[in-house]
Amino acid sequence: MLAVDTNVLMYAFFSDSPFHDAARATITDLAQSPVAWAIPWPCVHEFYAVATNPKIFPGRGLPARARTQIDAWLSSPSLQLLSETANHWEVLRRIVESGRIAGPAVRDARIAALCLTHGVTELLTLDRDFGRFPELTVRSILS
Repeated sequence: MLAVDTNVLMYAFFSDSPFHDAARATITDLAQSPVAWAIPWPCVHEFYAVATNPKIFPGRGLPARARTQIDAWLSSPSLQLLSETANHWEVLRRIVESGRIAGPAVRDARIAALCLTHGVTELLTLDRDFGRFPELTVRSILS
């Protein structure tokens, strides 16, 4: 199963982003396919937080558009939302200890742990920081 990181969601949402076409095509293909795909819940939260931040995107009236977009993604019958399970700390702890992860990098470790727990085979992202987690295969939407 493939999972989608926040930055891919952001690029798919903003038509003026440099990777919009690739991100939008990728998510459209996933959403229309019968094959299971995933978005970690923290990525949904982060997408909404960033897309609606008036300090980053002032005066664009984005909250309603962002909620509508999330609703559209969640309506895909093949989408699976990844959340913490009872053994989340066990997986996260292993990742942070082996990679010596602390501070802001814990956010990415949390995403990696969710993916590994749920059997994700690849994380689609443009964030090179996920290379810190060798247990998780990372693929760019540009390849």
